[in-house]
Amino acid sequence: MRGVAFARSLARSFVRALPALMAGALVVLAFAPLGWFPLAFLSLAVLAGLLERASSARAGFGLGFAWGLGAFLAGVSWLYIALERYGGMPPPLAALAIFLFCAFLALYPALVGACYARWRRGGMLRRAMFFAALWLLSEWLRGTLLTGFPWLSIGYSQTPPSPFAAYLPVIGVYGVGGLIAFVSGLVGVLCAQSIASPQTPRRPDVTVAVAWGMSILVSSIPLSRHIWVEPDGEALAVSLIQTNIEQSLKWDASKFGEMLNINAELVETARGEVVVLPETALTTPIHWLPEGYLNRLTGIVGERGHSLVTGVFTYDEGQYQNAAVVLGADGGQVYAKRHLVPFGEYSPPLFGWFYKLVDIPMSRQRSGAANQSPLVLSGRKIAVNICYEDVFGAELISSLPQAGLMLNLSNLAWYGDSLAQPQHLQIARVRAMESGRPMLRSTNTGMTALVLPDGSVPAVLPAFTRGVLEVEVSAWRGLTPYARWGDALALGVAGIIFIGFACFAAAPGMPRSGDS
Repeated sequence: MRGVAFARSLARSFVRALPALMAGALVVLAFAPLGWFPLAFLSLAVLAGLLERASSARAGFGLGFAWGLGAFLAGVSWLYIALERYGGMPPPLAALAIFLFCAFLALYPALVGACYARWRRGGMLRRAMFFAALWLLSEWLRGTLLTGFPWLSIGYSQTPPSPFAAYLPVIGVYGVGGLIAFVSGLVGVLCAQSIASPQTPRRPDVTVAVAWGMSILVSSIPLSRHIWVEPDGEALAVSLIQTNIEQSLKWDASKFGEMLNINAELVETARGEVVVLPETALTTPIHWLPEGYLNRLTGIVGERGHSLVTGVFTYDEGQYQNAAVVLGADGGQVYAKRHLVPFGEYSPPLFGWFYKLVDIPMSRQRSGAANQSPLVLSGRKIAVNICYEDVFGAELISSLPQAGLMLNLSNLAWYGDSLAQPQHLQIARVRAMESGRPMLRSTNTGMTALVLPDGSVPAVLPAFTRGVLEVEVSAWRGLTPYARWGDALALGVAGIIFIGFACFAAAPGMPRSGDS
């Protein structure tokens, strides 16, 4: 009988969590490549409405966990490709590893659910504010703790044409995520309370919800027209190379010479004052390259008075660094990647056993210095970031206001033909809007592009093609509010709301008014 009761309880829990799981999976459609940004509001509104019916912190935790599991399994399961296809991990173990990783990420929305169910108080407006504060803080924690993984932060879904994109230069991706959660919370709480008490008039609440939603939309209009930054000086001609070398071939010794020739031939066709090869275009440490190869590359750009930035590994004191090295007219400059990818570029403590299950080349690296000066190329200061680093907006603004341009070198061939490429380009669009700087992207398999400070993408190469994207772009000057303050403004407001609710709820004898 106990077994039957347990099975029934488990089945009921699954049925209750299923809408949250589906709502989480739905949110992925709000991101690139589809970009159906209103679905972000719908997804969180469903979660907020479900949490209104949660009778305990445990129930709220389960609903938040289900939402997160649906979102991350649908949104970042492309990580499986890196482990199984290119890392050599057996498929069952790779699938288990990705499931456990997504389950770990789901703990953050689960904490939102638990705290909301435990401490929700007051009417619709207060509850929506509390839900928004919890959501903002949880996404910031997910992007910070254990080196962070902020991929799929919900604010990334609001690139243009979303009107909420106007807030990105002011409060950043986490702040925009908080605004989405606030509007969604208003809708979710209102709907849940209307369903629970259909006889109770809700006209004042409807009026308040509409008024707040409209005020946020209307406020976005002057923000979208405000000029935070401006071009500075003449345009720079840049050649962004997309090598399109399949990941399984990059470390194939028999193909090494062929890849070096591909790189050199593409550099020869490039016309820009600055030519860029993507991350790890040269797959061996720079000092181990065949004799004369660097001279070949230097000669190609040097005879024109131009410069080449190439992704390559450096090697020092028994450790590798993922770096961008400058050759040619402005040669001798180096940027070393400072924010490494756990399990891909270094092993977190106690996880050395992971590398017995997977074979990832150059996986034991040393990070670069935290504060590195921008590169100076053709008289412009350009802040370089490598692949995963552009997911961390607060780190990139440390190079401002000195840098007038940003340059990202990436290799997403690890993830095949998946959502990773369009999602990463959307992240670059957010970074350009937050920082008020154009983002130049040179990638191996895509998406090589120019992104302007308004979030537009005027030039992009098709994914999985080999070619050179020739662009002209000016450096920009000035600072957006986000570039000045980072996440401090959004975190400060969310922190005050959270502390206020937690203290108020902890006071003895305080009723949970309005609970359903």
